[in-house]
Amino acid sequence: MMIRQSFPVWMHWLALLGSLWAMDVHAQKGSYVSLDELRQQAFPEQSVEWQTLWVTQPQREVMEAILGRSFRSLRVRYWGYEQRTVWVFEEVGKEMPITFGVIVDGDQIDDVVVMEYRESRGGEVRHPFFTRQFQQLKLTAEQPPRLDGNIDGITGATLSVRAMTKIATLALFCHQLTPFSADPDPSIVHEDIKQQASAP
Repeated sequence: MMIRQSFPVWMHWLALLGSLWAMDVHAQKGSYVSLDELRQQAFPEQSVEWQTLWVTQPQREVMEAILGRSFRSLRVRYWGYEQRTVWVFEEVGKEMPITFGVIVDGDQIDDVVVMEYRESRGGEVRHPFFTRQFQQLKLTAEQPPRLDGNIDGITGATLSVRAMTKIATLALFCHQLTPFSADPDPSIVHEDIKQQASAP
């Protein structure tokens, strides 16, 4: 005589699929690169200190055009050495902010890293197969500036890709406003920044 199962097979499968989905969501989120690790990656043999970029109103207008939203900060902190700068920004993907680190060298992107990812989907953007697309990209001369290359998207990560593209563009723009830029644009570099660049 067969004993009837008290827990149908399909419910076992449903529970298994739920567990796998939960594991996938958990795998998307996480802290991947610390500030110290980012600094070591960018400046492995140098001792660098925080610099400050004071944002003028014309610069803010460009930043807001790049981001497509308001930018209220009066200043932006960054690291700089020779022609190399490092920027840390947050931008919302679909619902949650993503923390990005951008390394700029010689007015082009050296690397983009996802420092902390908080979304439930789209975490593939942190992998090198995707981020290497940004390497060696520069800004176009158009206004507002854009990256001078195309970025291939990832299915299911459209908003995260868009957020990373905005932040990479913003970091390149901010780099041009510093004394560490290889060829700062005199039309956008504020006078006090020029004085800082020429100071001994």
